[in-house]
Amino acid sequence: MSENEKKLKRAIVLAGRGPAAGLHIGVLGYLKNLGIEFDVWALSGIGAWVGIVYNQADEGQEIEQTYKFFRDNVFGDDLAYESFPINVASTLDWFGNAEALASFLLEPSNYRNLLLPKEIVKSIAHTMSLLLGSRRKWNEADLYRWALNDVIAVNPLARLSMSMTHKLGIDGLFKIYYPDDALFNSIRFERLYEEGRPHLLHNAWNLSQQKLQLFSNKGDRYKQISAASMCACSSLPYVEKSVEIEGDMYCTGIFVDTANFKALLAEHPDLDEIWIIRFSGANRYREPKTLHDSFGNFTQLHEATLAEDDVKLFKFHLKRHNEWPGQIVEVKNSRGPFD
Repeated sequence: MSENEKKLKRAIVLAGRGPAAGLHIGVLGYLKNLGIEFDVWALSGIGAWVGIVYNQADEGQEIEQTYKFFRDNVFGDDLAYESFPINVASTLDWFGNAEALASFLLEPSNYRNLLLPKEIVKSIAHTMSLLLGSRRKWNEADLYRWALNDVIAVNPLARLSMSMTHKLGIDGLFKIYYPDDALFNSIRFERLYEEGRPHLLHNAWNLSQQKLQLFSNKGDRYKQISAASMCACSSLPYVEKSVEIEGDMYCTGIFVDTANFKALLAEHPDLDEIWIIRFSGANRYREPKTLHDSFGNFTQLHEATLAEDDVKLFKFHLKRHNEWPGQIVEVKNSRGPFD
């Protein structure tokens, strides 16, 4: 670069979607080999994990150490995952679940309306009517509907079990954040705050205050990036338990804002380029063969279409208001050097 050439100020956007971690790392390695570096990182979901681990790594070892972290601590072995599709960083909260179960069983109000004599009599009458009075042949739907509504739904034990499933005092199947976890102690968060480090931004949804919260390693305008904030930004509702930070409960913000474009330009209006790394698109999903496939489609289709719409809206906003003269570079998961 000659003395008269200006060094481009670049931002990179790493979107969410768990399986994209490996693809993010691959693209970062490719860009690093080309000598392309970034001054600002706008992150969400698993993209925040990649960006944080990458930027705290030893100089020159960013790709190798980031890959090793995810390979050893998050995704595990393919053969093991095939029959047990849970990332190794998630755990069952045994003590928390046991405490919630005890609280539920010791609460008298949870036993109300378990035994419903009138409903049982109605179910028996309905059953006799179906058996003796119906002249048409039952089909599969009739059988299952009768079993659900006239057998299971009026059974006190079944009602208690269903009530416990939905009312137990837990908000996620798994828990990922523990303050003293060796997994997060291995991440040197203090390095993110050293002089000369890129500016990192990631989001999470504040459930207590009903607003999107940004976390950063620069200045005091936003909350600081930490192990808790990193877990909060990827805490998918129902799957991962919410994370408490300074008295407020948080979950992932990817369904609200997948790219943090507004904050990105507010903090850095002098950007020359914004590189958007996203691999999730609605056309990437296929007919599900298992419940695992269906659940993956359910969560990721939301995120995929939101990511697409965020980019489209951002481009439209810039074009309409002519607020930013820079360039957007999209890296998509298509046939090419990023596969």
